[in-house]
Amino acid sequence: MTTCSTRDFHRNSPVDLMKELTICESLGAGPTSYTRTLGMDGTYGGVLGGFLVEQGLLPEAAFVLEAGGGYGTLMLGLLKAHGHRIRKACMVDLSRRLLRRQQERLADFRDRVSFVQADIHDVMGSIRGCDLVIVNEVMGDLDVTKGLHARDLREEARSIIEGYGLAVPEHGEFTLNTGAIRLVESLCRSGVPAFLSEHSCDPIIPRGMPYLARGLSLDSFPREIRLHGHSEYTVRFSHLTAVARALGRETRTGSLLELLGIPEKPSWRFIFTAQAAATDDQAIVLEFLEHVREYRWLTIS
Repeated sequence: MTTCSTRDFHRNSPVDLMKELTICESLGAGPTSYTRTLGMDGTYGGVLGGFLVEQGLLPEAAFVLEAGGGYGTLMLGLLKAHGHRIRKACMVDLSRRLLRRQQERLADFRDRVSFVQADIHDVMGSIRGCDLVIVNEVMGDLDVTKGLHARDLREEARSIIEGYGLAVPEHGEFTLNTGAIRLVESLCRSGVPAFLSEHSCDPIIPRGMPYLARGLSLDSFPREIRLHGHSEYTVRFSHLTAVARALGRETRTGSLLELLGIPEKPSWRFIFTAQAAATDDQAIVLEFLEHVREYRWLTIS
């Protein structure tokens, strides 16, 4: 049994998000090749903001905290589209370099955005007056415990699994999203509503796009995704939902592709099924669908 952490990497390394395909950066803070090809109306942050308003999670004069905000792209899109609803925003990040990028990106909103270099786990207990926490494409970077066996659980993993009655494999090794679960615990105990999204190992496939399930396990446990200089892990959302509900919070969850409201085109089925692209636009569609089909969102209120 081992614990894997990316804290040192994100605190000390020159993180380059352009070496990773992230949904947020792909859909940008302005028109991109992805938004044009996919026929998406608006940026990722803007569309997410509309969803949060519909869900009653972005009230008037809101104080929004984003953990692990990358280049500030999501927050920029959110402020541009829904800034009239946001009184104050706070960006919390382990990386000093990324915080500098965020400050540059959000310079037009400097009067209402603050920046804190910290681990989100360490600041949750001190948050006051916050109306919403956003944790977008970050939970896969949080600690995981590897090499677990259902019949030989120890210490923290046992307390989590037995305490919340989490389903785990009866045989063989598995990995547990320890850090993501601990963050959900903190969010629930703080009473602050939250939006979370990430690669999942138990994804939800949109009803009208069943072909996206091809070759994909829909009920598995966290797997390693090797990236430049570090690894992330997919997240078992059924565990996070079980924890939040056990702590008395309401949850909703679904496919990120459906949340984005991207209008599907008839050609997408052929492109994805054939795993072939003859043009740059087709290559974008194929790459995006391969990536986004695993993404899931979760709201805690």
